[in-house]
Amino acid sequence: MSQMQIEQVLQQIRSLSAQLRPAATPSAPQAAGGVSEFARLLHQDIDSVAQSQQRAGALSDAFERGTPGVELPDVMLELQKASVSFRALTEVRNRLVSAYQEIMNMPL
Repeated sequence: MSQMQIEQVLQQIRSLSAQLRPAATPSAPQAAGGVSEFARLLHQDIDSVAQSQQRAGALSDAFERGTPGVELPDVMLELQKASVSFRALTEVRNRLVSAYQEIMNMPL
């Protein structure tokens, strides 16, 4: 390639880059918003699991103290709900870590 052809190719690249730049700028905040939305949803789910475990613990403590109206089936049900939600959250965490590792191991 001659110097003139290289300059023409560079000029075309610069003009295409200038055309794409305005279109790419508005999508950047959307991507950042998507990340923050994902973080917010994940935080809500973690809080939900924590509340479920606290409810189960409180109900279990109330049953152990002999509080009237607290029955064993209710306690067992709440404990199982807390256990299932915690296992589901753990599985989500494992999949996120796996996806992160796959992305980090991608060749450049």
